[in-house]
Amino acid sequence: MQLIITAEGQVRCIYAEAIDLTVIGRLRITRGSFVEPNAAGQWIVDLSPVRGPRLGPFAQRSAALQSEIDWLELHWLSSDH
Repeated sequence: MQLIITAEGQVRCIYAEAIDLTVIGRLRITRGSFVEPNAAGQWIVDLSPVRGPRLGPFAQRSAALQSEIDWLELHWLSSDH
């Protein structure tokens, strides 16, 4: 789990339960994407909440979730928002 600490002392991350984030301070959690099945039973990643693309389709949900994390880490986590 990557934690990005800004010069202002704010912490950004892709939420996971690997550590108890409440020990850092008050949380503000916002949705980064939607991972949903399509009519064919394949998985689509919709990153529109962070102005990102749609990814997929993926045969397995786990592959879609990993793709979601990879994109967020590369394009969203370390950028200035």
